[in-house]
Amino acid sequence: MPQTASPGPTVWSGAVSFGLVTIPVRVVSATQDRSVHLRQIHTEDGGRVRYRKVCELEDREVHLAEIGRAFETADGSLIPVTDQDLHDLPLPTARAIEIVTFLPTGAVDPIRLGGGGYYLVADGAVAAKPYTLLREALARSTKVAVAKFAWHGRERLGLLRVRGDAIVLHALYWDDEIRVPTPEMAPAAAAVAPEEIDGALGLITAMTREDLEGADLRDTYREAMQQVIEAKQQDRPAPEAPSAASSGPVLDLMTALSQSVNRAREARGKAGDAAVHDLPARREMSAPKDRVVSKREAARRA
Repeated sequence: MPQTASPGPTVWSGAVSFGLVTIPVRVVSATQDRSVHLRQIHTEDGGRVRYRKVCELEDREVHLAEIGRAFETADGSLIPVTDQDLHDLPLPTARAIEIVTFLPTGAVDPIRLGGGGYYLVADGAVAAKPYTLLREALARSTKVAVAKFAWHGRERLGLLRVRGDAIVLHALYWDDEIRVPTPEMAPAAAAVAPEEIDGALGLITAMTREDLEGADLRDTYREAMQQVIEAKQQDRPAPEAPSAASSGPVLDLMTALSQSVNRAREARGKAGDAAVHDLPARREMSAPKDRVVSKREAARRA
């Protein structure tokens, strides 16, 4: 189940620019990191291994307040860039999420999604009406907005959509950030029979669900890590790893698909679901036209 929590800290504040309409917003993360984080240690004595920031010229550790940023040129020279320089960039999107166009909901290739999403929170009473206006217009149009914004030292392309009562922003990759698939990424052409495609479609039907809810869609890696850590804390043996599935005989595609459909039915309790169809019967190879038919076979056919 999705986690319900407080909005969380603001990662950016500014405004959404929608034509001549301005919507003051705060941006909060729509996701949270639930990973089990491990620290690096010295295996000899268990001491923590830490990274320290050291000035190369003075050969001493420097504090965060002493650290700035710079651009390194081709010859290795460093040009300092201050926070004020970044704040004063001659860029409209430095202080606004500027909507530039709208697209049908399915027109954006998922490969362009560049990381987690962000909720746009209406910032103050003055933002309530224009925020609601944009949200309702997006919902009725069944379109998504494409915007430009500048955070963390770069300008990004973004997608705005409606989720519940909130507007969500997803960062998108630029065209030149996406690699084009090359021919060697795909296998050599292989002949696939029509009944094998039908079988794959039957398996897709058997495995289809309405949403991403379910006990099988959970982070089992995190659960296993927590079990190991708890066992170490309590000085007891670690839980045994499940035995690997034994590899059976190599099956042809149609047999593998048929067995997969049966397993999907059993796992989801849908043996009697009319929406799950049996795989088509495997076609027998027809005899060559010039085949000699025996007298006994001819008599049987007659």
